[in-house]
Amino acid sequence: MAHRLQLRLLTWDVKDTLLRLRHPVGVEYATKARAHGLEVEATALGQAFKQAYKAQNQSFPNYGLSHGLTSRQWWLDLVQQTFHQAGVRDAQAVAPIAEQLYKDFSSPSTWQVLEGAEATLRGCRKRGLKLAVVSNFDRRLEDILEGVGLREHFDFVLTSEAAGWPKPDPRIFHEALHLAKVEPAVGAHIGDSYQCDYKGARAVGMHSFLVAGPEPLDPAVKDSVPQEHFLPSLSHLLPALDYLEGSLARH
Repeated sequence: MAHRLQLRLLTWDVKDTLLRLRHPVGVEYATKARAHGLEVEATALGQAFKQAYKAQNQSFPNYGLSHGLTSRQWWLDLVQQTFHQAGVRDAQAVAPIAEQLYKDFSSPSTWQVLEGAEATLRGCRKRGLKLAVVSNFDRRLEDILEGVGLREHFDFVLTSEAAGWPKPDPRIFHEALHLAKVEPAVGAHIGDSYQCDYKGARAVGMHSFLVAGPEPLDPAVKDSVPQEHFLPSLSHLLPALDYLEGSLARH
């Protein structure tokens, strides 16, 4: 009988895989601004955030750690740039809003656990799998996971801030495999980004599953990911693991 491959480690992305923001970024920013006496359109802030985030990430990747920034400073600067692009030129007025937002985004009440996440993590635990987080997040992640009640499911949480490299850099995946003491062939990664999660994990020899988000998938991505690696929701993961282990045994 063919030897059945037994997966030993599952690594998880967090944002839009296990958790999502309760409200869109623009709405959060507008609400906090209003509390500080500043009226700014949520839509304008949402668009400005997207542009500012992209620019900040390009100029100072991975929270600007190699440029001597802290992740906190990186975020405070990003909030300033977001409001500036949305037409608010008074940096002093934005400073307390930025501080408040930084605090609020580490609060569990800003986040919600995605449907099926808790049950799926329990199911994976029951199978005897090691579970770990591999996320392009900053130091606040441990507290957020603790606050929403998910931290207990994971052997360790590896952020790009702690590792020093963001996904899809192979080094962050290698670091996770090293911490878990497993070979890539018995590890699988679950996430919602084709580049960072799906391709990043496969490049180091791990298996990978792509969580389908609410946005329609890019046809090129759809064509390059086998059907059995897609997860329309987290509740599809356990059957997908059975299929993967079974198909590897058949080869």
